[in-house]
Amino acid sequence: MVDNLQEQLYQRVRSDLLAGRFQPGERLKIRDLAAAWGTSPMPVRAVLQRLVAEGALEGEQQRSVRVPVMTAERFRQIIQVRRSLEGLAVELAAPRLGSADIDLLQGCILRMEQALEQHDVAAYLQDNSLFHLTLYRACANPILLRMIESLRLQIGPFFNRLFSDDSQLLHLNDFHELAFRALQAGDGKAARAAMEQDLSYFDEYLLNQLEQEVPGCVSSPRNDQRL
Repeated sequence: MVDNLQEQLYQRVRSDLLAGRFQPGERLKIRDLAAAWGTSPMPVRAVLQRLVAEGALEGEQQRSVRVPVMTAERFRQIIQVRRSLEGLAVELAAPRLGSADIDLLQGCILRMEQALEQHDVAAYLQDNSLFHLTLYRACANPILLRMIESLRLQIGPFFNRLFSDDSQLLHLNDFHELAFRALQAGDGKAARAAMEQDLSYFDEYLLNQLEQEVPGCVSSPRNDQRL
């Protein structure tokens, strides 16, 4: 029972990180999370410790836990790897997608478009995460998938910055639509190219933001919490 609860909480925090529901530098409050999820602090503490061990969260002095801040150098290193891995996963996934997967991807694109029109950051990032991970999970390569998810856990909280410039909102769905049309046609290479364009375009935009900021800090940490 305890193991099942911890696994459910673990998957929930992972999903929140992937969907950008936490901010870089944000300190996680165990009691607040436990209260929100209707559980005791013990399983929440265990989940956060597990994510620290995986590098998705980081421990600080006196057992404080927070979402890692992002630096230009760290982001540059991550994107060098993730473009190749995520592009490969899309190409491998293309011939394995069924009609239910295609319908799910199309629904994600439609909801992302609606979220952009409404300036709903949380809704956009949720379906953006679902779109990408639906593709990657169809690649039938669990090693590749684990590597991709590990990297996305580290940068997911930073995706909120895509909404800091309204001019970018016009393009946030362009490459998803290109990739989707290629997937409908069964063209894995074209789908891969579209997704790599998506990653390159917006990674460079985010990297440019980081390079203009104070080194080592993206946002101010919030709400200290002891483990």
